Amino acid sequence: MGASAIHSYDDARRLARRRLPWMVFDYIDGAAGNGVAEARNLAALREIELQTRVLVNVTNRDLRVPVFDHAGVSPFGISPMGMCNLSGPGADLMLARMAAKHQVPHGVSTVASTTLEKIIEVAEGHAWFQLYFSGDGSGTKKLVQRAKSAGYRTLVMTLDVPEVGRRPRELRRGFKMPFRIGPMQFIDFALHPQWSISSLLAGAPDLANFQQDGFTFDRTESRALADWDFLKELRDSWDGNLVAKGVTHVEDAKRLKAEGVDAIQVSSHGGRQLDSAPPPILALPKIRAALGDDYPLFYDTGIRSGEDVVKAYAMGASYVFFGRALQFAIAAGGEAGLAQYWNLITEEVGLTLAQMGRVTLPLNGKT
Repeated sequence: MGASAIHSYDDARRLARRRLPWMVFDYIDGAAGNGVAEARNLAALREIELQTRVLVNVTNRDLRVPVFDHAGVSPFGISPMGMCNLSGPGADLMLARMAAKHQVPHGVSTVASTTLEKIIEVAEGHAWFQLYFSGDGSGTKKLVQRAKSAGYRTLVMTLDVPEVGRRPRELRRGFKMPFRIGPMQFIDFALHPQWSISSLLAGAPDLANFQQDGFTFDRTESRALADWDFLKELRDSWDGNLVAKGVTHVEDAKRLKAEGVDAIQVSSHGGRQLDSAPPPILALPKIRAALGDDYPLFYDTGIRSGEDVVKAYAMGASYVFFGRALQFAIAAGGEAGLAQYWNLITEEVGLTLAQMGRVTLPLNGKT
């Protein structure tokens, strides 16, 4: 059982749950509070209907969706995810190689377990750096300059984490970075020897961007000081593309556009921040209507299948991003598992378009 057994998100998640330590699985799979927001996200996506059409020649379907300076051979990219190497040794670079192969953006998290310099090198330039504001912002500004020096041309500022949301599943397992190994964690790792041994041999995952002098990060540190003045300062100092991620309110989106942000990523952090947050897929068409047809509007949250990708385009997305699903594919089958999942999602997108009588994306808000 491995890559060949992955035929859906549920397959990848089931295999990952079997192989990962409980602490790691609950970190990747967990959500804020009781998981209500995550469930509502999935339910809202599930309820979207796609109209089928018949007797349309759909032989030549083109799934390419260019985004900024990426050809976008695949119609979806990789959302920034912290500590990806927890899903399997070398996961960050597996994702980077996939981004290079398909010429899609790879979101590189502030708290990646591989340095931002190494990831953009392996991704052959197909990488965006995701930025968290932290503390008084001084460390954040250093990271911006470091990303610029490394050759990043797109910066993604995550805005929906003024404080880290409470995720009870993480708390119950004692998840902390760096790891603190107590009796519960020792038993957990011992019961999952395949993961534990491979991770030990590869070196325990850590916050790689903070292993240099002058760079520190506390995952629990307040990010509450970030405001519109900081955004303006960031816009003035960054001459590449600036993406604002974590937006669900129309008025916020309108102001972000007015402040010179190049694109907005509609997202609720996968339901990991506020358990009462509205489903971002329902906010997407409202924001599209407010910002116009031509403004770059990206989407992540709750994407599990090729049909979900098409639904996001139908609701107004210019480009779509996958998150935790890719980590489960890696945990389930390594790099082969990632390739298997990527290919099946791509195939599902093509099949869905055929059923709809369409041959290209985006869909310009048309279901």
